[in-house]
Amino acid sequence: FEVVDEGGELVRVRFQEFLQNFSETVTTYVTQTAEDDAQDGNNIQQQQLYPYIDQAAEISQRQTRAQSHRTGFESSHADMDDFDLFPFNSTICVNFRHLLSYDPDLADAIESEYVRLEPYLRRATKEFILSNHPELDPSNDGGGGGGHSRNQVRTYFVALYNAPTVLPVRALRTGTIGRFTSVSGTVTRTSDVRPELLVGSFRCRKCGLLAPDILQQYHLTRPALCRNPRCQNRNPSEFHLEIRAGGGGGDSGGSEFVDWQRLRVQENADEIPPGSMPRTIDVVVRNEMVERAKAGDRVVLTGSLVVIPDGNALARAGDPARASATYAGARAGREAATGGGGGVRGLAALGVRELTYRTCFVACCVVPSDMAERVKRSGDESDLDDNYKVNLMFQLGNGVSGWGGDHPKTASEVAMEFTAEEKQEIRRMKGEPKLYDKLAESIAPNTFGHIEVKRGILLMLLSGVHKTTSEGIRLRGDINVCIVGDPSTAKSQFLKFVHDFLPERCVYTSGKAASAAGLTAAVVRDQDTGEYCVEAGALMLADNGVCCIDEFDKMEQHDQVAIHEAMEQQTITITKAGIQATLNARAS
Repeated sequence: FEVVDEGGELVRVRFQEFLQNFSETVTTYVTQTAEDDAQDGNNIQQQQLYPYIDQAAEISQRQTRAQSHRTGFESSHADMDDFDLFPFNSTICVNFRHLLSYDPDLADAIESEYVRLEPYLRRATKEFILSNHPELDPSNDGGGGGGHSRNQVRTYFVALYNAPTVLPVRALRTGTIGRFTSVSGTVTRTSDVRPELLVGSFRCRKCGLLAPDILQQYHLTRPALCRNPRCQNRNPSEFHLEIRAGGGGGDSGGSEFVDWQRLRVQENADEIPPGSMPRTIDVVVRNEMVERAKAGDRVVLTGSLVVIPDGNALARAGDPARASATYAGARAGREAATGGGGGVRGLAALGVRELTYRTCFVACCVVPSDMAERVKRSGDESDLDDNYKVNLMFQLGNGVSGWGGDHPKTASEVAMEFTAEEKQEIRRMKGEPKLYDKLAESIAPNTFGHIEVKRGILLMLLSGVHKTTSEGIRLRGDINVCIVGDPSTAKSQFLKFVHDFLPERCVYTSGKAASAAGLTAAVVRDQDTGEYCVEAGALMLADNGVCCIDEFDKMEQHDQVAIHEAMEQQTITITKAGIQATLNARAS
């Protein structure tokens, strides 16, 4: 007997209908001549696009080419570049504002009960993709595909972005538990990517009956009772996890694993109230959202705040948790006679002791804060289609390519991030006389004079050119600036201006209260796993940015020496607690 959630099934049907029928009108310019011709009304063309059908087509192409690549088919370099055009292989990115405009009732239901409805959204996404592209369905193999369907994706995810409101970390309270929420913060630590059991299938060792599709509840959840009425197996250790799917060729019978990563997100510096310490929260990302953010990134996360039992606190409290067996006996016989009514109990393994809970944010989407603000500001009047925005946010926005590389952006990729108004402003500035002097005077306009210092800061912000010789030696292009002067000559004001001017990757610290480990990197013990990990310091957080160190002369001598390697080689070498690593610190 299985209980059917009628509300969830209704949401599944309506969300699939939204993915299939939503369309948007995009205005494009068909001119190929001068830039000024784009303002001519005769060259304006409007197109009706279906963004989510196009995303499903991109996902189908990626899976087909990945399968061809695994089977030994050699692709050309141009094909691989086209293969990297769409950043996801099993995730559809949904603009939440599209959902609000198409079906406000559905958007309100998802926003209020996101945790409950999230499995139904994934089911709707899978049915939508397989209905438009039946060749991706493993059940269509017919048993004679030679194992082609075994490599297909079995689970599809939904990444909702562009929420109406973005909350700071401090605003996550009990009222947001289980609701669809968007939160902003700075990533300070990332864990390794590990596999997570999403849906498990367990086989009874006594009778061999399979218990499929058991949803995991934030830790390993085994069946509490065998479904065979003649077995009466209640021992959790007698249930074996089925890794692979059964021989029937269907989608059931096996367990589903996804990539899992934990992020430590801290409150943004400009959102901390005066006299308060910055708040932090653990964030869990899954599937293709892993490795989308690294330490120092300012990101906007969409998902839900959940409450999970803190098993580590129970282990630290004293005796280990044990399950109680007082319910065995006559009740077990009655449940076995009726086909088993024990169901799945996710917390039974912790026993009847008092539980300690902690909050965790489960994110379905990770977007750089500057790209999220740009997409939110552009709105529906932008002349870019939705898939173009997705490529900007997830592939070009944080420098993460489809293959997980960390390469600098090309000139064309940087130009793609600018809006039409910004490009027009840059073209207008290009013809102005004395542009260099005007840009220098715009640095810290509230500070009078010091034009040479302002020119140096301007050149530092524009940076030099990174070069690599034929022997593979990298030459530093970043410029380091040391401002020396008498007291009360606006030295700290220049640092504050740079820190407030740059949108991200800029860290301000005072040398009087900074240590060598705080500036470079520290080795700390993870409270969950007990292993040593590297926690980023100021220079690592400012990678590809600017690190402003005030009162540099007040620092201790050994602390000043610690940053010499970062200034010269732009790397930080750590040899502590069995960790030997060379980390990037490409900061000015």
